[in-house]
Amino acid sequence: MSRPRAGLGLIAATFVVAFALALWPLPEYLAPFRPNWLALVLCYWLLETPERVGLGVAFLLGLMADLVFGTLIGEQALRLTVIAFIVLRFRPRLRFFTLLQQAFALLALLLNDRVVVLMVRALSGEGVPPPAFWIAPCIGALCWPWLYLLLDDVRLRLRMRESSR
Repeated sequence: MSRPRAGLGLIAATFVVAFALALWPLPEYLAPFRPNWLALVLCYWLLETPERVGLGVAFLLGLMADLVFGTLIGEQALRLTVIAFIVLRFRPRLRFFTLLQQAFALLALLLNDRVVVLMVRALSGEGVPPPAFWIAPCIGALCWPWLYLLLDDVRLRLRMRESSR
């Protein structure tokens, strides 16, 4: 019996919510604590439905993020594509990690993302960010288990509703 796949509507809706959370205005002192919601949601879908969400989706999502956030064109696309490549490469292992182990793996991915940001900023002539720049990956890793459980619950409820029809 084949497993029903997540609908494209649900995937798109979660990315819209991730964009909304990323754009939600925060006070200046809380801005460094904002996790990379797009990367976290992308990682979830890469782990659960790699046949629907892959490198191409990561790149297009990054280009949209570049336009929406007003960053250097290609910066977010590069960052999300690198994350997607690493997740897809290690997907068989990551799928069988506990949520705590996945959170540590996501911490490494998000820290790697920050290194990519530093490289892009260095090449574009921007200055070195403050030390608070490194806080967001830690917050993202702390959010990962809860986000994973929430998205998994929504996906499974949708699957149950569709199978009962």
